[in-house]
Amino acid sequence: MPIISRGFGGRRPSGDHELPPGQYETFDFPVLSAGPTPHVPLDEWEFTIGTETGTEYRWSWDDLMALPAETPTVDLHCVTKWSKFDTEWRGVSLDVLFEDVESAADFTLVHSYGGYSTNLPLEDLLDGKAWIAYGYGGGELPPEHGGPARLLVPHLYFWKSAKWVRGIRLGLEDEPGFWESAGYHDYGDPWREQRYQGD
Repeated sequence: MPIISRGFGGRRPSGDHELPPGQYETFDFPVLSAGPTPHVPLDEWEFTIGTETGTEYRWSWDDLMALPAETPTVDLHCVTKWSKFDTEWRGVSLDVLFEDVESAADFTLVHSYGGYSTNLPLEDLLDGKAWIAYGYGGGELPPEHGGPARLLVPHLYFWKSAKWVRGIRLGLEDEPGFWESAGYHDYGDPWREQRYQGD
């Protein structure tokens, strides 16, 4: 008889991958949204980074396309317990967009077309950890999955990877977003099963 029960050790293997605790592997790409799907024309799309002092940096769609792109292959972990391995994306690293941004802030609040928001520490968006993704699986990112562009932060639960992203506001204090105000965890580490406040 085992000394500890199944799952107590946290990670368990799934083929060549490991699943965070409480997750199962899916081969679909479930569509989960908090409201209607926004459809944003590319000639009206823009992305902004606003600092705590009021300085704002702006990029049009053409500006974004002119920046160097990366093609990360990452695993996704949704708080609803599905995980999807080896997803292929195309997008611009947040390191590129923050290159000339001057700020003393430690926190961010990410805003989306459609009104969604989510909070993340700034350090979780930098050093190769996050992208503004506009391609998926070799094609354009479909609107139901956040197209024309979404935030991609694969080391946190997927609600932190805001669909239809339109901007990031920097702040000196943490401010909860849409799901965090409804009781979801402020950080959302899937390996620590941080689903709800208090986890």
